Amino acid sequence: MTGILVISGNPRAGSRTSTLATAVGAAIATRIGSPEPHVIEVGDLGAGLLTPGDDATKAALAAIADANLLVVATPTYKGSYTGVLKVLLDQLPAQALAGKLAVPVVTAGVAPQATAAEALLRQLLVELGAIAVRPGLPVVEADLAETAEIAQKYAAALDW
Repeated sequence: MTGILVISGNPRAGSRTSTLATAVGAAIATRIGSPEPHVIEVGDLGAGLLTPGDDATKAALAAIADANLLVVATPTYKGSYTGVLKVLLDQLPAQALAGKLAVPVVTAGVAPQATAAEALLRQLLVELGAIAVRPGLPVVEADLAETAEIAQKYAAALDW
């Protein structure tokens, strides 16, 4: 699978963060003429995230390795990204994201919290070798009713 991969780091599949990330991935795909993105709901991997050799986790890691562009999303938990997202990404080897574009997407209750968590997620992605797109997308939960508009506006403004 080459192309765009959305990784939703919310422990709960189908979350507002996941909806936003999927909309961002779709808007970017439309802008660059790519097929619709594939979506990994990290929460759906459940205990398999911690089970060596788990087939679903191996498939998720293979999809990450194969993607050209990643939209990596997380709600803010305790001032940072979620633990389930970190557990998944910790299974990647050093520099596994080298040469891949990565869009950090973060939701939080207030803007300073979203911005701070976006910076931490960006740092994690860069540590894995990704080229983190600037700006990322920190979004306040109160604005999530406008997900489609936020995604379209963000994708249109990207200056690759």
